Amino acid sequence: MASYSSRSDMPTISDLRDFDRSSGSWIERFIFNNRTVIMLLCLIATVVLAVYASRLQVNANFERMIPVGNPYIQNYLQYKKELPGLGNSIRIVVENKSGDIYDPAYLETLRKINDALYLVPGVDRSWMKSLWMPIVRWKEITEEGLNGGAVMPSDYNGSPESIAKLRANIARAGITGSLVASDMKSTMIVTPLLDTNPATGKPLSYSEFSQALEEKVRSFESPHVAVHIVGFGKLAGDLIEGLRQVLGFFAASVVIAGLFVFLYTRCIRSTLLLMTVSIAGVIWLLGLMQLAGYELDPYSTLVPFLIFAIGLSHGAQKMNGILQDIGRGTHKYVAARYTFRRLFMAGLTALLTNVVGFAVLAIIDIPVIRDLAITTSMGISVLIFTKLILIPVTLSYIGVSPGAARRAVQERDDKATGKVGGIKGRLWRALDRLTERRYAAGAVAGAVLLTAVSVVVMRDLKIGDLDAGAPELRPTSRYNLDNAYITSHYDLSSDQFVVIMKTEDEGCRLYPVLQKLDGLSQALRATPGVQTTASLANMVPFVTSSLFEGNGKWMTISRNQDIINTAVSSALVAVPDLTNMKCSVTPLVAYLADHKADTLERVLKVTEQYAATHDVAAVKPQAAVAPGSAPEQSAPPVQFLLAAGSAGIEAATNIEVSRGIVTMYLAVYGATALLCLLTFRSVMATVVAMIPLLMTTVICKALMVWLGIGLKVATLPVIAVGVGVGVDYALYLLSVQLLMQRRGETLAVAYRRSLDFTGKVVALVGLTMAAGVITWAWSPIKFQADMGILLAFMFLWNMLGALILIPALSHFLLNPKRTGGKHVNGAADAAPAGAPRPMARSA
Repeated sequence: MASYSSRSDMPTISDLRDFDRSSGSWIERFIFNNRTVIMLLCLIATVVLAVYASRLQVNANFERMIPVGNPYIQNYLQYKKELPGLGNSIRIVVENKSGDIYDPAYLETLRKINDALYLVPGVDRSWMKSLWMPIVRWKEITEEGLNGGAVMPSDYNGSPESIAKLRANIARAGITGSLVASDMKSTMIVTPLLDTNPATGKPLSYSEFSQALEEKVRSFESPHVAVHIVGFGKLAGDLIEGLRQVLGFFAASVVIAGLFVFLYTRCIRSTLLLMTVSIAGVIWLLGLMQLAGYELDPYSTLVPFLIFAIGLSHGAQKMNGILQDIGRGTHKYVAARYTFRRLFMAGLTALLTNVVGFAVLAIIDIPVIRDLAITTSMGISVLIFTKLILIPVTLSYIGVSPGAARRAVQERDDKATGKVGGIKGRLWRALDRLTERRYAAGAVAGAVLLTAVSVVVMRDLKIGDLDAGAPELRPTSRYNLDNAYITSHYDLSSDQFVVIMKTEDEGCRLYPVLQKLDGLSQALRATPGVQTTASLANMVPFVTSSLFEGNGKWMTISRNQDIINTAVSSALVAVPDLTNMKCSVTPLVAYLADHKADTLERVLKVTEQYAATHDVAAVKPQAAVAPGSAPEQSAPPVQFLLAAGSAGIEAATNIEVSRGIVTMYLAVYGATALLCLLTFRSVMATVVAMIPLLMTTVICKALMVWLGIGLKVATLPVIAVGVGVGVDYALYLLSVQLLMQRRGETLAVAYRRSLDFTGKVVALVGLTMAAGVITWAWSPIKFQADMGILLAFMFLWNMLGALILIPALSHFLLNPKRTGGKHVNGAADAAPAGAPRPMARSA
């Protein structure tokens, strides 16, 4: 027998023989008439993809962290081989804790560390610098001219005499503050890194490289010697190591989610099913990533949890529908089909919106962000099968416990009749009253005020890092403590902003070129945040003076080309990396006090303005000379190209984030609005759904300002998450509300029905996901802790924004009483795409 329930838009069918299996859409019939095959295929896919997921590698790649399409980065990549040590490099400081560097025992330990590092795969040995490497040389002005040699005496044997020679050579080399600490208690080893492991030919594994540093270099630490290591290779290794610890937080998130779901359903079988299928979705994603050739890097740790959380959201909605239908006496198979019929299109639209929301991140021209966009979109596409199809099909077999079903219906009836007491009852009744003018106006006014305040605050949001050291890690991490030690004991920081001067072959020897290079050096040294500069233009005056017995009057760039040629040749003997072999690519290194966003912005502005004024693309014709003035030398071609060095690369990354963020907003909100419009077929309903999402972005930016978090590669995906996940709540709530309104119900009744059917699950999902990610706040990786805090806020706000603002906005935009008595969109009998319609009673 089949009968219509007053609380259901579909007939209650307790006997499966009364159900018309040919009813519903073609996709529903195809899925449920082939349940066994579909479950078998999903099981096989899970097992196969689990095997591939176990082979997924965890690694990081330096060039994938930078915007390779940016013109500044293209300049760096083009001349990378001619700029050794000005990109991906590490710095190791060996400290003597019980004396100074002139202790023979310390120098022997330094030699052993130097030799051990020399043999680590991935080290560019030809440009490795330390006291024990012959590339580090001293220079001296004598009556005979410029003399020089390796800083470490060739006959060093630890005797007082050889120690004295070393002391003199260090003084003559001028490396105090750079390779030797200002307090003479430590020295530095600097080495560029190769992109590939020469032993295997494969990309350098930063996890293995970092581990090798710990085992072969850090192992020399003792009560008398300390080792401090900084650089991208070590930072990436520490992040990967932290990623393994983060897996524990992911496990905690799963446990918390399972607990919340069980407290809601009080049904073990459906809770286990929901958690199992959610984890299966993550397995599918990781397996597909391995098959597609992707790696899991520290910045994509967000992806598996997002797939789990989004899958949990959709799965909970399916489970809620089946609970209520079975509680009214509907057969579990019929209940599964009813729920599929009601929520498939809303769920599909929400998932497609999620896909689009993450896919537009590919607009940001940074490979790691592009990979995150693709892999997340891939994972959400997987959810179409695991959540929208597999959960209803599986529940059609196992159903839910009768007690859980009865409780679900009883709670719904109690809410409808106002019998729910306590805080829960008052909260539910308060939400109902938001459809009334007085309370709706108050909610909208509060939202406007909050948004206005957030708009003012968000104007102070910076693009880039706001802290010194490595903001990705905790200030108390070993890496940041090492960085703090190096910064406080060395005059020159590791934050290098490098400008590349490009000329014709041998062009760096010309006076006009050196003069322009020196002019840029002076402009940068006058810029706040710049410690000093180093370039060929700084070295030539010193060498020129040495050619004339150290006379201070010659401490300049001579206009005599023969003198310049001699000075440049002598300078390159002492410091060979001042320019390339052809003297056509000459770096200017600006040492910055830090890599904060403001510092990079100032240096970038000065350099860009100088380049725009002094670049010469071709030889200019000789201008007329005024009487009494000296003839101007011809202007040879010269270009000042940005940028290399760690700070230069970060500045280019900030530019790319700044350029892409607006385009990303337009794309993600435009696509979301379009999909909502296709689903609701109502402009006003789309506006109601979009306003809370827009508020989320604004308030999140203000929160980032309050928390001291900059907008950068690590935090950029959070913005897309807020839109992608937040729209799910609006889609589920509005789909039911609009359906009821289009059938003639008042706004108050329609919203109450929406709350009855999906509202509690919206609250459940919001709280569950927020509780899961807030555990990240204790992660050793600071940027992940920041993401956890921001995501917890966004999940909660999206949930509250949907429950509070949708009824309030609906009062003004979707209320038939305020639209001339017409129903939503002027179509009383229309329904959203894929919305449920009354079934013909089956025999």
